[in-house]
Amino acid sequence: MIASIFDLMAPVLIAALGGVITERAGILNIALEGLMLIGAFTAIVVAGFSGSIILGLLAAATASAGAAAVFGFFSVRLQANIFIAGLAVNLLATGLVTFLSGQFFSTRGVIRIANMPSLPHIPFPTGGTITPAPLVGLLLVPLLIYLLNQTPFGLRVRAAGIDPEVLKGRGVAPGSVQFQAITLSGLFCGLAGAFLSLRLEAFVPGITAGKGWIALVAVFLGRKSPVGILLASWLFAFADAVAGNAQGLSWLPPTLMLAFPYLITFLVLIGASALMSRRKHAERKT
Repeated sequence: MIASIFDLMAPVLIAALGGVITERAGILNIALEGLMLIGAFTAIVVAGFSGSIILGLLAAATASAGAAAVFGFFSVRLQANIFIAGLAVNLLATGLVTFLSGQFFSTRGVIRIANMPSLPHIPFPTGGTITPAPLVGLLLVPLLIYLLNQTPFGLRVRAAGIDPEVLKGRGVAPGSVQFQAITLSGLFCGLAGAFLSLRLEAFVPGITAGKGWIALVAVFLGRKSPVGILLASWLFAFADAVAGNAQGLSWLPPTLMLAFPYLITFLVLIGASALMSRRKHAERKT
C-alpha cells in the first residue's frame, strides 16, 4: 500500500509544485486541472505512436507549457480576470481533448494505442514497485527550493508576488516574470498529467478527476512551501489509497469511498483555514 501511496502522490505533488511557482509570483493558477488533462492526453498519443516514454513526457510538458502561455497571455498581458481565464482553460481543455479523441480515434471513451510503452517499475523498500513519477516529484522539491531562493529567476518571481515596484525599479517588467512563472507552471502540470496516463497506459476521460484542484489545495495547505506541499500531497494520496483499498468491502457504499479523498480534502482545508483564522485572531489580541 505504501508504494501505491507514493505513485498516487506524484501527480498531485508535481502539479502543486507548479502551482506554487505562480502563487509566489502573485498569480492564482486555477488552470492546473486543465493543464494536467492536456498533458495526460498528449503523453499517451505521442508515447503511443513514437514508442518512447521520454518523447511522451517531453511532448506533454511542451503542450501544457504552451497552453499555460496562452493562459498567461490573457491573464497577464491582456489583464483578463484570472478566475475566468483559468476556468476557460479547464473547460477548453476538456472540450479540446474530447474533440481530438473523436476526430483521430473515433471514440470519446478510453484511448489505448497498440504497443504502448510501459513506465519502468522500481522495487520499493517495503514491498511492491513504484514508477519513476514519485522519484521525479521528490527530486523536484529541493530543485524548486533552490530555484525560488537561490537563483535570480526565483528572486524575481518572489519580488513579483511581494512588491512588483522593486522589479520596476530595476527595469524588469513584473508581468513578464509572471508570464514566465505561469509557463513554467504549465510544464510541471504537463509532467503531472503525463504520469497519470502513462501509469495506466491509456487515456481515460476525466482521468485527472479533480487532482488539479487538489493540487491547488495542497499549495495552500502546505503554506506555499515545497516541503509543506510534499506533506499535503502525501496526505491526499494516503486518503486516495485508503479509499481504493476499502472499495472491496461490501459493507461500505462504493460511492462513499469514491468521494472519500475529496471529503478529506474538504475537511483538511476547512480545518487549516479555521486554525489560521484563530492564529490571526490571537496575534491581533497580542
